Amino acid sequence: MDAESDVTGEQKLQGKRPKYLNLLEIRQPLPAIISILHRLSGALLFFPGIPLLLCGLDLILNSPQGYAQFQSFLTNPLFKVALTLFLWFFLHHFCAGIRYLALDLHYGGKLEQARLTSKIVLAIGIILTLLMGAWIW
Repeated sequence: MDAESDVTGEQKLQGKRPKYLNLLEIRQPLPAIISILHRLSGALLFFPGIPLLLCGLDLILNSPQGYAQFQSFLTNPLFKVALTLFLWFFLHHFCAGIRYLALDLHYGGKLEQARLTSKIVLAIGIILTLLMGAWIW
């Protein structure tokens, strides 16, 4: 009897399962988007960010010519855009990390609080990036 009920239950589920799931059409809530951006910004800071930082430090510290070359990089608008983008990666990752520390301490775990803190993280990251980016430009 149990085997028959399992078969019919499985047959019922087969008709309800989606055949194609388009991940681009699924609307994620803001806390999920902040979580995805936190992971993405951390990965982008670690993999291309650390090697580029070390190459820049090597260039600056090796010789006065390297320092002058690095200063000429700073005048390039494309380099400024990349630096501003990496600045946003850092600031967003930092602010979202503070939010996750608060969540680990059981502050802001309710749905309304999670949505509010997600909006705050996004706003503070953008505002700080604009303020510090004005210094870069």
